[in-house]
Amino acid sequence: MQQVRAKKFLGQHFLTDLTVAQRIAETLTSGRTIEIGPGMGVLTQYLLKNPNIHLTAIEIDRESVAYLREWYPELDLVEGDFLKLDLDQLIPEGEFNVIGNYPYNISSQIFFKVLDYKERIPVCSGMIQKEVAERIASKPGKKAYGILSVLLQAYYDIEYLFTVDEHVFNPPPKVKSAVIRMTRNKRRRLDCDEALFKTIVKTAFNQRRKQMRNSLRNLVESLKLRVERSLEEESRLDYFLTRRPEQLSVDEFIELTTLISNL
Repeated sequence: MQQVRAKKFLGQHFLTDLTVAQRIAETLTSGRTIEIGPGMGVLTQYLLKNPNIHLTAIEIDRESVAYLREWYPELDLVEGDFLKLDLDQLIPEGEFNVIGNYPYNISSQIFFKVLDYKERIPVCSGMIQKEVAERIASKPGKKAYGILSVLLQAYYDIEYLFTVDEHVFNPPPKVKSAVIRMTRNKRRRLDCDEALFKTIVKTAFNQRRKQMRNSLRNLVESLKLRVERSLEEESRLDYFLTRRPEQLSVDEFIELTTLISNL
């Protein structure tokens, strides 16, 4: 059977280096696992070889689905869009890992969906655009530090594992790639209003060059006069509001959320 044609609108860049594929597969050791966008199965073949991994693959491209069913008949394959699937219906019970050579054009959306299922996903690993990987793994004070950094690091420990050159793909992308692994941390829930936390992080970074006082002005001013605050609370709130968002750690965003919530 002939190879699958890469489709630009799906963001497909098929990995051709088997060594890289094996290294990605080894980021997981066991467990129920979802592979996103297996394509022609270069990563799939190594996951299937691991007897401790129970694999389900999700593929949206019909041509790839036909190829996988021909070459990997033993594979539990779901034809569909990962972003639209109800994962609780797909895997009704227990935890499951997520892995893949993720399409660049939807990688951020994939990670936001992983956050929606964070109580069930202990490990998420795979290959993404290097710039996005750096953003996810970035620490406070760095230029790459942003919304994804804070929201993912609130619940996951991030490892930037290795960089992948362009020439190991067909067709080659115009940028380098990187492999990361996210492991669920011990924080079961945030010590604040989680919905407000998410709103504050997104609002702040949408105007990342401004002090938090300016980017959060509408949110804070609408609450500011509701209650009396202690001098300590006033001091801490002023401290945060005179910073730019990239200067705040995850724990500081949590503290800021609590202060604003108390308003």
